[in-house]
Amino acid sequence: MKVPVKVDGRELTLSNLDKVLYPEYGFTKAEVIDYYSRVAPVLVPHLQGRPLTVKRYPNGVDGAFFFEKNAPQHTPSWVRRVTLPVPGSTKNRETIEFAIVEDLATLAYYANLAALELHVPQWRVSKDGEALPPDLLVLDLDPGAPATIVDCCRVAVHIREVLAEDGLTATPKTSGNKGMQLYAPWDNRVEPSDYARSLAQRLEKEHPRQIVSVMTKKLRPGKVFIDWSQNNPAKTTVAPYSLRARPRPTVSTPLLWEEVEACESPDELVFTAADVLARVDDHGDLFAQA
Repeated sequence: MKVPVKVDGRELTLSNLDKVLYPEYGFTKAEVIDYYSRVAPVLVPHLQGRPLTVKRYPNGVDGAFFFEKNAPQHTPSWVRRVTLPVPGSTKNRETIEFAIVEDLATLAYYANLAALELHVPQWRVSKDGEALPPDLLVLDLDPGAPATIVDCCRVAVHIREVLAEDGLTATPKTSGNKGMQLYAPWDNRVEPSDYARSLAQRLEKEHPRQIVSVMTKKLRPGKVFIDWSQNNPAKTTVAPYSLRARPRPTVSTPLLWEEVEACESPDELVFTAADVLARVDDHGDLFAQA
């Protein structure tokens, strides 16, 4: 069944609204669209100007999925698109035409495509579509079992202190999966990947039982891997307030530092779509400074 709607004056056709995309939770496509529509006031500002990569699950989180960087051929004309070079493309493409979410209508369009996960880089494009220097630094904290997000929280506090020494203010969020990320506004004092790598290596030396700075799997059990490589301009990280394709409709959720400092159980930092909407009502956009 197809349903024509108008979103902020833009015409869209929604389809298969009763399709269950999260079977364990009974969460339908209609609920995905509703979540993204309601969280848009705090989500869209973090997507604006950033080339979009989506992870689409047309048959739900238990089915096949695919990453999509190119704007689909049927993308409405009013969706902003930019063509950018992609050196080293795995599909041997010289350029990709990316979509950019600038408004609620574009967000609803992608939600209707079952684009459950929204991923963006740490840089924006200019009004003319030229890539700008990075404006964010990100440190992705990945716990190696039996370490959990509780261990990530301990490491996050160490990172916050080091960033503060350098005049940078860290903002935490869950990944919506098993780990978390820290972001800080970036002033391009040096290459962000170089800075992040040095920070990770320093903390590994200071806390060798807690932290590892390399991806080697045999070194990671029981430790938190600080993935500094997410600052590579070709890489993306899940956006704040994006859903994740987990059994439950969990969300990459901005956190209060008080929650990070007090965390004693992984369950304390698992938030579903409904939880996040309630948090936004209570706190507004906790990611506003990032």
